[in-house]
Amino acid sequence: MGILYLLALLVSLGGMVVLDRRFGLFFFDRPRRAAIVLVVGVVFFLVWDVLGIGLGIFFRGETSFMTGILIGAELPLEELFFLTLLCYLTMNVFRGAQLLVGRLRREDAA
Repeated sequence: MGILYLLALLVSLGGMVVLDRRFGLFFFDRPRRAAIVLVVGVVFFLVWDVLGIGLGIFFRGETSFMTGILIGAELPLEELFFLTLLCYLTMNVFRGAQLLVGRLRREDAA
């Protein structure tokens, strides 16, 4: 059971890819820009986590659903995938909202 959380994150990331592909939201709209934005977002939040850990604010939770693999002090492997999911989801929602608002404006103008 120690890999369940990581598997859930990977399935969720797969869902983001499917939505992105279906609606051309992020990577399937502008892949180079998307890669840059995603990497910058993940790095920002990793730095945030490392600073929080260093200041004694963030701690690794113990659960049987996690792998127990650490990529840093108090920083589990799953955190990297969670941050990737968080950033990817945010960009898909943002781009989806932009497309929806654009469509509604065009319909109102017609």
